Amino acid sequence: MLAYGEAVDLNGVKVSLHPAGHIIGSSQIRLEKDGRVVVVSGDYKLAPRSEDPTATPFETVRCDEFVTECTFGLPIFRWENAFDVAGEMLAWWRDCAANDRNAIISAYALGKAQRVMRLIADVAGKDGMPGPILLHGAVTGLCEAYEASGVDLPQWEAVTVESAKVHKGRALVIAPPSALGTPWVRKLRPFETASASGWSAVRGTRRIRSIDRGFVISDHADWDSILNAIVSSGAERVGVTHGQTGPLIRYLREQGIDAYDLPTRFTGEDETGGEDEEEPVAAASIEEDA
Repeated sequence: MLAYGEAVDLNGVKVSLHPAGHIIGSSQIRLEKDGRVVVVSGDYKLAPRSEDPTATPFETVRCDEFVTECTFGLPIFRWENAFDVAGEMLAWWRDCAANDRNAIISAYALGKAQRVMRLIADVAGKDGMPGPILLHGAVTGLCEAYEASGVDLPQWEAVTVESAKVHKGRALVIAPPSALGTPWVRKLRPFETASASGWSAVRGTRRIRSIDRGFVISDHADWDSILNAIVSSGAERVGVTHGQTGPLIRYLREQGIDAYDLPTRFTGEDETGGEDEEEPVAAASIEEDA
């Protein structure tokens, strides 16, 4: 374990980790040698703690060179206030419950699911939620790990045949996107489905995913946040990776910043149902809209 801000020496390079705000424990990596500082962002978002109490907020780290992710590096991606989106989720859940239907939200099992749970519970406040929160097995273990790390989550239960019967038509069910197309969902009938993802901002994504609703909420930086992070870092040179890097690189160069493409080397599949897994679908939708 390495605490945020704690530095170690690796082959003459001073290395330290700093909050990235993406999910619990996510870190930017600061590298310093001979007075030159390079920061590799990893996945990050700039939302304040009030909009994500499950993660340590992003910390601006001044540097000479900054490597930024570009998952949502297009001007069409601009996020709304997370509380407003959570209010829409809660209203949808209440409507589902009023019609004796479970509300199933597909969300990344690590980070997104926990954030959605906390946001909905916080928005519900003293009025309370219309039913219990039930979790897919891929989410339960991660929630236990979050709670063991000191993150306060609302009460939840695992989805079982029994819990599905007891709470039929009232539950909010959170599951990874890959679960919605499997026989697992049959025990939860009747239900409506929704997606909690930044890709929901793209027209056509809901149709392609065959879901009823799309809620735009992301654990990645949007276009404005990426630009803010770059400017705040003070970096004169910026590497752009992971996403459609071309437009951002072109824009940064127009602003006088030495920007370059840094190809993403890892191309394996994300088995936890994350936003990266949904990127090809969104890319197809963007091209279709164009």
